[in-house]
Amino acid sequence: MSLLRNRIKVARPHTNWPASGGRRGKGIFSRMRDGHLRIRILRASILVFFAAVGVRLVDIQIVHSAKYRDMAQRQYQARVPLPAIRGVVYDRSENPLATNTVFVSYAADPQLAADDANKIASKFSQVFGKPKKYYLAKLNNDSRFVWLERQVSPEIKGKIDAKKFTGLVVRDELKRLYHNDQVAGQLIGVTNIDNQGLAGIELEYDDELRGTDGYVIFQRDGRGKARPSVDYPRVAPTMGHNIYLTSDRDIQAIAEKALKKGVEENNADRGVVVVMQPATGEVLAIGQYPTVDPNSFGKYDPQDTRLRAVTDVFEPGSVFKLVTVASALDHHLIAPGQRFQADHGKYIVAYPGGKSRPITDTHEYDVLSFQEAMELSSNIVMAKASDIIGRERFFKMARGFGFGTKTHVEYPGEVQGTLSNPTTWSALTLNSMAYGYEVQTTALQVTAAYCAVANKGILMKPMLFMKETDAQGMLVRENHPEQIRRVISQETSELVKKFLIGVVERGPGNAPRLEGMRIAGKPGTSKKILDGKYEPGSYRASFVGFFPAENPELVCFVMMDNPRGVEYYGGTTSAPVFRSIAEQIINTSEMFITAVASRNDVTGNKQQPAAKTITARVVQSGNVIPDVRGYSVRQAVNILRRGKFTPVVSGSGTVVSEDPAPGRPAQAGMKITLICQPKSYTSLSPD
Repeated sequence: MSLLRNRIKVARPHTNWPASGGRRGKGIFSRMRDGHLRIRILRASILVFFAAVGVRLVDIQIVHSAKYRDMAQRQYQARVPLPAIRGVVYDRSENPLATNTVFVSYAADPQLAADDANKIASKFSQVFGKPKKYYLAKLNNDSRFVWLERQVSPEIKGKIDAKKFTGLVVRDELKRLYHNDQVAGQLIGVTNIDNQGLAGIELEYDDELRGTDGYVIFQRDGRGKARPSVDYPRVAPTMGHNIYLTSDRDIQAIAEKALKKGVEENNADRGVVVVMQPATGEVLAIGQYPTVDPNSFGKYDPQDTRLRAVTDVFEPGSVFKLVTVASALDHHLIAPGQRFQADHGKYIVAYPGGKSRPITDTHEYDVLSFQEAMELSSNIVMAKASDIIGRERFFKMARGFGFGTKTHVEYPGEVQGTLSNPTTWSALTLNSMAYGYEVQTTALQVTAAYCAVANKGILMKPMLFMKETDAQGMLVRENHPEQIRRVISQETSELVKKFLIGVVERGPGNAPRLEGMRIAGKPGTSKKILDGKYEPGSYRASFVGFFPAENPELVCFVMMDNPRGVEYYGGTTSAPVFRSIAEQIINTSEMFITAVASRNDVTGNKQQPAAKTITARVVQSGNVIPDVRGYSVRQAVNILRRGKFTPVVSGSGTVVSEDPAPGRPAQAGMKITLICQPKSYTSLSPD
């Protein structure tokens, strides 16, 4: 029994549930409560987590939704600008001076191109000849867009297959094209690589020429290729407006060529030339030598890229004697035949304080009439005449001719020159101004002043801008001749003309004489100032005149800076350049020939019969250059070939202009250059 009890005792199952309870039962309930607490904490944590997520979602989707939407969009889409086609710059006869052509540019998305960076760098190094590390440096950055090469020849496109490289972008970009090389280079100016005007007319009319850029939204697919988005509209660019100048390309070329020859023959540092129509103020040519080619503007000395006739001043010397003569005659203070002592070339002037200074002439004259003094360019007589005129009259006449004030010609950087107020003059100033010292002018101011004499005493505002048209050729605005003021009476202007004719025909500056046509003009020579002092042996030599003298059609100014040949006077250096320009214009310019032939030339001009013959031949033949503007290249070429012309195509797309201009006399086989532009283009190619 005891054994059975022991077995039963051993076999009795162990229980944790004593009837009376105790310490062991209390531990179990404690653990149960701890488990429930942990569950509650876990649940609370989950609730807090989801609450935080919810708050974040509210912040992202509601509070800052726009910000994060933009961030997301930038990861897979881009707004790519479509640059506007820049307007064309024309001369007065619609000859294109500045147009556009399409070049190729290469860019990359460094993040997408990371895997192909080494291959891209190797290929570009091979094609463009630059070190491989040059392109790797561009590709190894955190940006999403970098330029690799810009505005290269379209022929390069066949050497680089963009489809083989992930992240490589090809863009067709417009590049400014200047058709006449160095002709009118400083006048036209230049644009930068983004087609923004930097200098010259390109800068002056940048807002009108530039147009308005458009854009297109590109999205990237799973392979990283850019594709235009169908969900966003494409905003097409608005083409820039066209600018027409008063400049005549042919006259500009004549003037610059003659100036170049003159500068080289006289071993001068540089030269300036201006040609204007006195009746309208239109500038037909304005340039200088050395010239610049806008197609490679950056390689030139910045000193040579500005238009010196507008931006630079100089002491004019004897060409300023115009003011002295006009003042004396217009106020009836001195008669043309009034006699003056010329003191045999040396005049000692006494000033207050016991001071004195000499005024000298190049030649020793005894007694001269006032007109002879102008013809022979006597400084002594002009100084004595200025004492009769007086400070106030002299100053008002100089200001009336436009000296000391801007002409407001349509060109950036114009300076006004220096014409000080009489209250600041020294005892020497009036006499010095009488023959062109202690005053600073621009070449354009001098030309405009002589235009006033040629225009019966009326000063006209110089004009470079003729008109503006939109991309469809519709007139936007047009410039018109503007009278500034009457400077001298018509009677005085006729007297001054006689003085200037006498300068050419009887004075030492007889170089610009032309057979069959009378010239009126005046040479001038002045010392150059260096560091506040006149530099020995350094001069500026000029000549300004107009033709035909009785009924002037054109005024021309020529100046050479520091001629170092056998002679340095304006009459022997700049005057021959004037004559060369005048001869060529008279013999070749259709505008000038037609104008001369249309009226009776009282001088018996020998050019008149030739002009009539030329005009008659043009009218009778009826063979003129056809107008193919607006046609496609193929259509235009077919039309010209049918007319026995030789078409030369520049650009692609639609013909926007012709050179020579339509309507001009034509001959079979002559070359017609077609300037073409695409109607529209995509800035970013998807491949």
